[in-house]
Amino acid sequence: MTPDRFFSLMLLLTSRDAVTTQELASALGVSLRTITRDLNWLRDAGLPVTAQRGRLGGVTMLPGSGVDLTRLTPGERDHLSLTGLDERQRAELDASVESRRALSKIAAAQPRRVDELLPLTDVVHVDSRPWSQGRASDTTPASLIGAVRRGRRLRIEYDSPRASCPRDRVVDPYGLFAKASIWYLVADRAREPRMYRLERITAWKEVDQPRRIREHQTLATVAAALVDQWEHDHAIEVSATIDQTQIERAQRIFGRRLVRDDHEDAAAPARPATGHKVTIRFLRLEDVRALLPFGSAITVHGPTEARAHLSDLATALAHHYAPSPTS
Repeated sequence: MTPDRFFSLMLLLTSRDAVTTQELASALGVSLRTITRDLNWLRDAGLPVTAQRGRLGGVTMLPGSGVDLTRLTPGERDHLSLTGLDERQRAELDASVESRRALSKIAAAQPRRVDELLPLTDVVHVDSRPWSQGRASDTTPASLIGAVRRGRRLRIEYDSPRASCPRDRVVDPYGLFAKASIWYLVADRAREPRMYRLERITAWKEVDQPRRIREHQTLATVAAALVDQWEHDHAIEVSATIDQTQIERAQRIFGRRLVRDDHEDAAAPARPATGHKVTIRFLRLEDVRALLPFGSAITVHGPTEARAHLSDLATALAHHYAPSPTS
């Protein structure tokens, strides 16, 4: 269980008389299986969490055994209220110190038994950063969060991959959005929603005007709509077969853009190890170059223009690395 989910779960249990596992899962944005595992974790940690079946039942915690918020500063409560962040993302927001301090206060307030296991925070350390990192962008979540929280318009310089040079834009920010370990600035530009990748924002400054966001729209609703639009507005659907040894890697890379077509019947005889039929969606034809690292482990069946473009890319790559003619 992540620290932020622990905090949110404790708040939900201590602020309500009884709550169902479905309500907990919906509030925290996780599955029923995850909530069940979290509740078992709380019980194993010695917290008096009980569950009763029936129409009037639900999950409850004994009064006085929850989180003592009086020990936390406003800043600590504010940082811990963020859900879904890993340790690296908290560090990028400069939220790690206050989050750890708040969790230490909460842990110190819990009664300890003589035979209690050592706290998980003493025996587990998580570092979500990759092993090797390139030069970090000057525009970080921590540098931008203050301006966003002041509710001002922003003038940004954005280096779009579709433009020859960075372009100047005035935007009305909703906030910062982390998706698949990448940070985005979600903002309206001329009343139209946009997502700007932080590492492509080469410069920014506050405009002395309040932001002008659309009525009844929030960061969560706008981000969800943008993600849904991006995932459904793909122009190229590539049908292919991927070797069994590479299917898991492909699923990690392409995520929901990859759909398995070989729905196997568990009662049917096992198929030969010929690979898995899939459909992969791409925004543009040029994006099929992402299949090149799989080499012959993936066979593209269609459309014809995707096969032709991969052939051209592979030929150009082979020529680029061809041995130089001897003199």
